[in-house]
Amino acid sequence: MPGIVAVILDSRAFEILARCFLTFVFWSSGLAKLIEFSASAAVMEAFGLQPGWAVNALTLALQIVASLMIIFDRGTWAAAGALAVFTLLTIPIAHPFWSKEGEEAFRDLTVALEHLSRVGGLVMAAILSRRGKGRCP
Repeated sequence: MPGIVAVILDSRAFEILARCFLTFVFWSSGLAKLIEFSASAAVMEAFGLQPGWAVNALTLALQIVASLMIIFDRGTWAAAGALAVFTLLTIPIAHPFWSKEGEEAFRDLTVALEHLSRVGGLVMAAILSRRGKGRCP
């Protein structure tokens, strides 16, 4: 491995940046749900999740708090697990590609596959966090 790559990969700052990138979709979505609370609650109700305001509040809290836990490497295994389960549950609720046809089915299938990849990234974050506990700061 080239020396510069090793220096970058060993950098704590680069690790934090990677954790921010991994969780970006979650914390940015959580902030959007907070800023547009009523509209987001209405979306929850449109998916059949009642009451929309409570589901929205719980969702944005999960997205923001779990993201911060991963970014700061505190309880990463629990936060990554919670976000992974959340991400998998969004597939049948918001992206049921098997019940659609044509372009809409393809779009939801693509999102579902991206969700599976994101779950893999979350699992890797938990694994690497566990392995890194013995290293020097």
